[in-house]
Amino acid sequence: MNKAFVKESSEENDDDLDVAHPEIPAGTKNYITPAGYRRMRDELLHLIDVERPEVVKLVSWAASNGDRSENGDYIYGKRRLREIDRRIRFLTKRLDLAEVVDSSKQENVDQVFFGATVDYATEAGEVQTVTIVGIDEVDLDVGHVSWISPVARALLKARIGDTVTLYTPAGPQPIDVVDVKYPPPDTGG
Repeated sequence: MNKAFVKESSEENDDDLDVAHPEIPAGTKNYITPAGYRRMRDELLHLIDVERPEVVKLVSWAASNGDRSENGDYIYGKRRLREIDRRIRFLTKRLDLAEVVDSSKQENVDQVFFGATVDYATEAGEVQTVTIVGIDEVDLDVGHVSWISPVARALLKARIGDTVTLYTPAGPQPIDVVDVKYPPPDTGG
């Protein structure tokens, strides 16, 4: 059978696999907080200046040991190098598209905008707290939700005391905006 019709599954093809990352909605910008931008930039610089050179050194050493087909250090190193390069490409693209929004300069502090930390009450009386951040900064463990998430979309532009509708899989749910806070101005770099 012709090789053109056969899907080869070798380690070298792993480089073509796309890792699932949140997509930036078409026609919008990649909004990000200053802290999120710094974290991504620091990760990128660490990969370029520290991790990649270490792995290149390991792969070079492993390659000098001879037979590469059974050399675990070489095989693992090449795979890790592809992962690092993929992450570098992703971070570079995201940072190039990033629009840093400093929410500490927000003037309408009683209204919900990007970067706000919002306390809202559900119909059951439970108070939830979320901070609206960029799609690359989401961390549900600390209440950071993307500005494109359903809860953020429901809350955006609402004011303290407003009742908005959150559309959930169980149906529409009214939520009350209890408090809106913005971070203090950033004095560090």
